[in-house]
Amino acid sequence: MQTDKIRGPQTDQLFRAVLELKDIDECYRFFDDLCTISEIQAMAQRLEVAHMLRMKKTYEAIKEHTGASTATISRVRRCLNYGNDAYDEMLSRLYEDESASVKTED
Repeated sequence: MQTDKIRGPQTDQLFRAVLELKDIDECYRFFDDLCTISEIQAMAQRLEVAHMLRMKKTYEAIKEHTGASTATISRVRRCLNYGNDAYDEMLSRLYEDESASVKTED
């Protein structure tokens, strides 16, 4: 499994801490303390790139909307195609209505 390379006690502790967050305000405070602004923005950007790729948007449209490089878009696409299905799992939860329409179009 691909996650084995990041698995460990410190990572477990981090993920348990994230799972304990109660709301968006707690997330903002925790991630502001934990990460730099650019790290948070990069993670948010990759999630939006994944969402747009699932919606069948072109690289050009994604680049224009998110500011992501084609290398970042390609990396996210690779994760969508060959990763742990985590992007799909999270995006399905966030965008249930859109997810259903994407699956019917395929």
